[in-house]
Amino acid sequence: MSVPVQHPMYIDGQFVTWRGDAWIDVVNPATEAVISRIPDGQAEDARKAIDAAERAQPEWEALPAIERASWLRKISAGIRERASEISALIVEEGGKIQQLAEVEVAFTADYIDYMAEWARRYEGEIIQSDRPGENILLFKRALGVTTGILPWNFPFFLIARKMAPALLTGNTIVIKPSEFTPNNAIAFAKIVDEIGLPRGVFNLVLGRGETVGQELAGNPKVAMVSMTGSVSAGEKIMATAAKNITKVCLELGGTQNLNVAMKAIKGLKFGETYINRENFEAMQGFHAGWRKSGIGGADGKHGLHEYLQTQVVYLQS
Repeated sequence: MSVPVQHPMYIDGQFVTWRGDAWIDVVNPATEAVISRIPDGQAEDARKAIDAAERAQPEWEALPAIERASWLRKISAGIRERASEISALIVEEGGKIQQLAEVEVAFTADYIDYMAEWARRYEGEIIQSDRPGENILLFKRALGVTTGILPWNFPFFLIARKMAPALLTGNTIVIKPSEFTPNNAIAFAKIVDEIGLPRGVFNLVLGRGETVGQELAGNPKVAMVSMTGSVSAGEKIMATAAKNITKVCLELGGTQNLNVAMKAIKGLKFGETYINRENFEAMQGFHAGWRKSGIGGADGKHGLHEYLQTQVVYLQS
């Protein structure tokens, strides 16, 4: 039996070996096998990453936007070269179907390229002054150090969603993936390392939300924290960030419909990506059949919600 690989963090342009004793098992949800282990990182590890990002930020911002964009394109090229490997990691650790994992990886590379194109559109303004013969030049400045806290449902894309806009506009970043799905983030860090991105511009810390995540939200050196996850986790991040009046960007679900097709099979167990669902819609004719079977109505009054609760495998963000 093979020993699960133990992953390091990526801080200040280096993969840092974990010196602590506590590890978190990463489990394949289909087989329940331990596929890797990550450090149960602490606030100190997050602080080291934030300090590295702070040191790197002035020089990174000083680069022309078009040069920062060229680094993003190198990352997207690296993703495409390792697309099969990354999609396999997403399937293994997250339970996502292969096709959807492949789409996520491809879309991530495309999204990074899209953000790189904004380098030519990242402009200031010339504003006419109230005084005769005077104009005001408005320049956009980077915030500084940003942090990104990720969920497990779209783990790879959300690295780019936090990282690409931040880096393009002259900020540096520290990313914390979900402890359920960190392996794809390690692959992302390897790409960053291989292309030679300047040290400290991108950092990856591993651990739990209540320790590492709280430091990423509460450290006074952090200019903005961006987090995708549950409402309860978002409330904690907002409360922590408020102590320093740190900017926050929270994506805490949305409103989606769940459409049940005519050919859906009663009793089939399935997983879901855990986006917030507020509406269930059954195709005409199928709804009545479920009501007769006692599985019930889309309004939750006839047992559909209870049935799905027993059939869906959940992971909490």
